[in-house]
Amino acid sequence: MNGKATTIRTRLERGRSALGPALELVHTGRAPTRAVLTAELGVTRATAGAVAAELEALGLIQVDSRPGAAAGSQGRPSHRLAVNDSGPVVLAAQIHADGYRAALVGLGGRIVATAPGRKTVSADPAQALGAVVEAGAGLLRESGRRCVGAGLAVPSAVAEPEGTALNPLHLAWPAGSPVRDIFAEEVRGTGIAGPAFAGNDVNLAALAEHRHGAGRGAQHLLCVATGHRGVGGALVVDGRLHTGSSGLALEVGHLTVNPDGRPCYCGGRGCLDVETDPLAFLDAAGRAPGPEVSLLQQSRELLRGQYDDPAVRAAGEELIDRLGLGLAGLVNILNPDRIILGGLHRELLDADPERLRAVVADRSLWGRSGGVPILPCTLDHNSLVGAAELAWQPVLDDPLAALAASQGGPA
Repeated sequence: MNGKATTIRTRLERGRSALGPALELVHTGRAPTRAVLTAELGVTRATAGAVAAELEALGLIQVDSRPGAAAGSQGRPSHRLAVNDSGPVVLAAQIHADGYRAALVGLGGRIVATAPGRKTVSADPAQALGAVVEAGAGLLRESGRRCVGAGLAVPSAVAEPEGTALNPLHLAWPAGSPVRDIFAEEVRGTGIAGPAFAGNDVNLAALAEHRHGAGRGAQHLLCVATGHRGVGGALVVDGRLHTGSSGLALEVGHLTVNPDGRPCYCGGRGCLDVETDPLAFLDAAGRAPGPEVSLLQQSRELLRGQYDDPAVRAAGEELIDRLGLGLAGLVNILNPDRIILGGLHRELLDADPERLRAVVADRSLWGRSGGVPILPCTLDHNSLVGAAELAWQPVLDDPLAALAASQGGPA
């Protein structure tokens, strides 16, 4: 072996432990150039170059060695780094009250293909999960892409380490259904060799938004969102989901915001879950839900298209006040540096942002001293993207080991 080859190999061995951190920096858009990668990793330019070259050889990123110089800039521009748009994917799946959705998601949180399924969700978790996995496997066969893992988002707290759906209140599933094990078995049945994971849909939405959307840069990010039914919450602290001792933290849907309000599925009354979800909005607006599209879509269309209608505006203001009360309590307890809202809550924020922010500021101790930014979620299908993040995490932790473990699955 000549001296040059030995030097390159030495640099690569020094940087091999940096493969995962480097990939995560590119994946989250924090290292768009080799110069930034060098600075973020704290390594030499040569080592950063070797790391980038290895990730490119693995088919995970692309290195543009001849980027155009920006107008007015001096010196040679740094090599640009981006995820490989034709690289591996993961299978992401979501079950919700109105059906399911499957997708293939690449690095960078980019959805490559998606297949929705609107139907009654089976009371048998195995049948429901089998249907969504088969939809994803169909996408995979059509794409010809390599799959390195799978992630599932469900409208329930997922207890750890068991991976059980503790309280799937808006599905007819038994409490304690072993959703992760069932999902993993269905995934293996398609020939996918990578690992399979499961998590709560709003937790995963928050993770996706923190890495790729409205939550970027937040140190203490609070996410509150409606699904197709109900309300969920999540907290991301220093880049990691706060899940509590067993995965059950931030069940914000069962905060009481109206003691004399609607009965809740949990046995309480006036919970955020039943006072600020799509069904509550339609009911408050005097609109009977129709079967054509989901309750969430019906509520969105009503808010966007008929907010000048007095009944619709009154319903919106009622839900905003209830939501603001709940958010204020969470601000007092958690002291987040940013709040992001998804689902119907995003539409309520868009409809009357000043009213919601005023309620939160008036009711929260910290809100009065400067306010907490309240922003809309920005990612389409953020729970799906978050489910994909679960599946990508082993690759981000150790690209070489994870890619080796996923060999043998379908193309």
